[in-house]
Amino acid sequence: MGFAAITEWVHRVNLSVARSPVGKHFRLEGSGHPKERKGSYFFTEIRAGLATFFAMAYIISVNANITSESGGTCVCPPESMADRCNTNTEYLLCVQEVHRDAVTATAAIAALATFFMGLLANLPVALAPGMGLNAYFAYTVVGHHGNGLIPYEIAVTAVFVEGWVFLAMTLLGIRQWLARALPASIKLATGAGIGLYLTLIGLSYSAGIGLVTGATDQPMELAGCSDAQRDATTGLCPSADKMRSPTMWIGIFCGGVITALLMMYRVRGAVIAGILLVSIISWPRPTPVTYFPHTEVGNSNFDFFKQVVTFHPIQKILVAQEWDLSGHGAQFGLAFITFLYVDILDTTGTLYSMARFAGTIDEETQDFEGSSMAYSQMVDAICVSIGALFGVSPVTAFVESGAGISEGGKTGLTSCVTGFCFFIAVFFAPIFASIPPWATGCTLVIVGALMTKATTEINWKYHGDAIPAFLTIAVMPFTYSIAYGLIAGILSYITLNVIVWMIEKGSGGRIKPPNKEEDHEDWTYKLPGGFIPPWLKRAAHGKKDFWRDEESSAYASGVIDTEGSLSSREHHLPHIQETGEKTTPVVAGKPAHE
Repeated sequence: MGFAAITEWVHRVNLSVARSPVGKHFRLEGSGHPKERKGSYFFTEIRAGLATFFAMAYIISVNANITSESGGTCVCPPESMADRCNTNTEYLLCVQEVHRDAVTATAAIAALATFFMGLLANLPVALAPGMGLNAYFAYTVVGHHGNGLIPYEIAVTAVFVEGWVFLAMTLLGIRQWLARALPASIKLATGAGIGLYLTLIGLSYSAGIGLVTGATDQPMELAGCSDAQRDATTGLCPSADKMRSPTMWIGIFCGGVITALLMMYRVRGAVIAGILLVSIISWPRPTPVTYFPHTEVGNSNFDFFKQVVTFHPIQKILVAQEWDLSGHGAQFGLAFITFLYVDILDTTGTLYSMARFAGTIDEETQDFEGSSMAYSQMVDAICVSIGALFGVSPVTAFVESGAGISEGGKTGLTSCVTGFCFFIAVFFAPIFASIPPWATGCTLVIVGALMTKATTEINWKYHGDAIPAFLTIAVMPFTYSIAYGLIAGILSYITLNVIVWMIEKGSGGRIKPPNKEEDHEDWTYKLPGGFIPPWLKRAAHGKKDFWRDEESSAYASGVIDTEGSLSSREHHLPHIQETGEKTTPVVAGKPAHE
């Protein structure tokens, strides 16, 4: 079969799928839908879905590594609390099971959430447990081996409740408003602060390459020695052994330098390639960098790894909620509010940016195309609670979705393909569970570097915007808490700017910062299109199909036929305008075929 014949076959298949019910549902080009997405073809969507999966497949191993650091539902015996159970074999074997559970849970919730995002919302956006939130969940809320604010069971309860509150806020339009209610500099600084927070985790021993560690005479110091060389009491590295860990150097060069070079040359799947390279080097035993040492824990890991393909059921962390909040009410509230707030910024911001990148957003109302009930935002909110039942941190939209969009993905078919790939990954749990932390440490550093680019957009010219933004960025990594960074930024912004406002009002406008008028950013909190979501307005006006927008209602009732033209019942459609010699259906001020 020649190239021309293959091209012709691809064209026929694309056209055949577009004219099928599948093509009409996803609005592929050639489907006849009045708002079909130009340039969307079956094979292009498949390629885009694969690109998104390979761009974000790293989350399976990274999230499992981070989540298992909390210890999950494992209980550390009192006699081993002195070293946080870092040497208790029975406890470490339990944590190992939590890690395997987290691999299955991460792949499963990513598959479920991403598939339904594509099927219901028709957006090329993938979802999975979010970076930053998973670190906050594991290292601050639960803490390393349970040495944090609240037990693991109560933490996943906070996530579960947050998901349903998130859904209610979405349906009532509060979510969109809150996403705009904060000053722009604070929102930009939040992403940069989380980036530094992830960087610190990637450089640490617990879930990274082991380059830095906590100290006694100073807050932090250089490390980089092997576990055998670390001081058993302080956990510090002797001066003569610093920067001599072979796993650290493998992580830096193979997982960091090579990944960065591949990204510079825009190689698809650069991150997962770097992780796999380090992992493959770390799998043979015995070597100085092996992930399977001849210990009880190492032997258990190796036995599981040899299975290659198997289904590992979630056992330790499935439906682990604890509703008795006695003694943990304040900490539960802090965790809940932080999860909710970061989810609002992270998920909503990513959804809007990806939808805009794909050209599927209404700039006036800020609604997603064809999503009058905000299905996209309902899916991610509901999946937050479902993910909590699986025992993982909040689910969020991933900016790596841009990899698929840049490959030509324009519809939800892209997300369905990505979701199916995550479903297949569920059965390769032994492989993903055998990826060592030094393979993913530099990935966290690279993700952190990408997230800090938002600092270039912060308004550094006015101190009332710049100082709160800087505090937000600095406090997150220095206190090892996203929540404290947000609190510092918001309170400092309110304090500084309210005092300036009071002085200005009290002096009749005579005393104010010299550059306030020209450099201070306006506090934009008004939601374009109004505060009340469109579906609620339609319900209030008595529309029986209030969950459909005007175009969807017309299309469903036959006013607009499958070719995008008016049917004989055109009098049912109020938005009609004459354009030249023919009548064109108009929806939301735009011709229906656009």
